[in-house]
Amino acid sequence: MKKNVGNADKIVRIILGLVLGYLYFSHTVTGTWGIVALIAGLVMLGTALAGFCPLYTLLHVNTGSKEH
Repeated sequence: MKKNVGNADKIVRIILGLVLGYLYFSHTVTGTWGIVALIAGLVMLGTALAGFCPLYTLLHVNTGSKEH
């Protein structure tokens, strides 16, 4: 699995993941939308930590360096 998420992309994903998690746990977003926010936040954090995004593979996108 080649890494396809660059550093700037990782930072944005981590921030979005934390914000979405905060919205869920602070009960700002509840119900179905809260669960969607939590799952999206977890996916953002997971892809940032792994450095790999399966959707990027399907779309032939690479925000990382060309060396990977």
